[in-house]
Amino acid sequence: MLAHGMVHTYELSIPIFIPVWLDAFDVVSLGPVELAVTSASLGVLVTVGYGLFGLGALPGGILVDRVGSRRLIVACLVGMAAAFLLLGAAPGLVAVTLAMVVWGVSASVYHPAGLALISKGVEERGSGFAFHGIAGNVGIGLGPLLTAVLLLFFDWRLVAAVLAVPALVAAAYATTASFDETAAVETATDGGGSKASSGVESLGEFRRESAKLFTGAFALVFLVVMCSGLYYRGILTFMPDLLDGIPAFRPVPVSSVVPAGVLETLGIEGVGDRRVRPGDYFYAGLLMVGVLGQYVGGKLTDRIPVEHGIAGGFGLLAVLAVLFLPAANAGLAALLVLGFVLGAALFVVQPFYQATVAEYTPAGTRGLSYGFTYLGVFGVGALGGTVAGVVLQYANPPTLFGILACFAVVASGIGVYLSRR
Repeated sequence: MLAHGMVHTYELSIPIFIPVWLDAFDVVSLGPVELAVTSASLGVLVTVGYGLFGLGALPGGILVDRVGSRRLIVACLVGMAAAFLLLGAAPGLVAVTLAMVVWGVSASVYHPAGLALISKGVEERGSGFAFHGIAGNVGIGLGPLLTAVLLLFFDWRLVAAVLAVPALVAAAYATTASFDETAAVETATDGGGSKASSGVESLGEFRRESAKLFTGAFALVFLVVMCSGLYYRGILTFMPDLLDGIPAFRPVPVSSVVPAGVLETLGIEGVGDRRVRPGDYFYAGLLMVGVLGQYVGGKLTDRIPVEHGIAGGFGLLAVLAVLFLPAANAGLAALLVLGFVLGAALFVVQPFYQATVAEYTPAGTRGLSYGFTYLGVFGVGALGGTVAGVVLQYANPPTLFGILACFAVVASGIGVYLSRR
């Protein structure tokens, strides 16, 4: 839970930096070539880190089955801390990209390691996934909130360096924790005829085990998680920047929110001209509501067929994508209500597809299975950031939300098919 919170603290603090980078940089210098900094170019930059976050999940999943979860989780925490220290020293966007690469590679091993640990070590999977997800949502909400508050008073590079500290503390704790990684394997549903002990040991075995996964219904589950990732990354990456354009969330000077006397008392009166971005706090609040979504989704996973949860959850996400801009235009109250529902719905679906993977796969290659899962969620899903950036640069927000609704409709349709199959 601690490591999961750290992973998502960093993942969702990155979009808070995007408006800052749009203001701070005009060009990306690539030797003799200079590219203008736009929503599209920053979308590609962020996709590099987020893409590796997903692409590394597959080799991470193979390693989990071979060396266990603890070592990979500790390495993940140390690597993420190093990435944000590098970000704090970044002189330009090329160095920012390098820091995102380090973060993406380090964070990529977490989900196969953490979810394999729960699926093999916890008998009440649904509740285990729920509490694990709640911890992730605490990081998802507090990461952007902490980042937004720190940016009011400090330079973004210092903020990035400060954010590295919690991961180092978590890594120190992770080396001392004691637990049985396979406590629930004997009672877990095996999910098929494949072996259930030690994972893959060769390239040939990797091919055979992968083929067994994708010749079954797991292939459809993989399509669901790809759609989930595209929707998730597409709606969240540029949301802080989109919210800045809504009248109720337009940035205002710090001095108009915090009295000058208070700033002087705190010894930070020089920040009065910096801008408070109300949208950042709405964004953080929306993500914090995900705690409720994770809890409800996890409990429902233990009570209803997971296929029904996928069909209903993604159907709701499709409706919310269509309603988001009309709610924003209808006023602050309507947007707050929709944001609350969206924040919960984004994360209700996660315990369902996590448990679905466990239902359709064998225990011995559970790490491999979750590796493929998060290759889909965060690897293919990372393209959602590029899609959002390009669509916002060359089209408009209604087009973006229409595309996101289509992703959700596809996932919901697969849930309906699986429930009837």
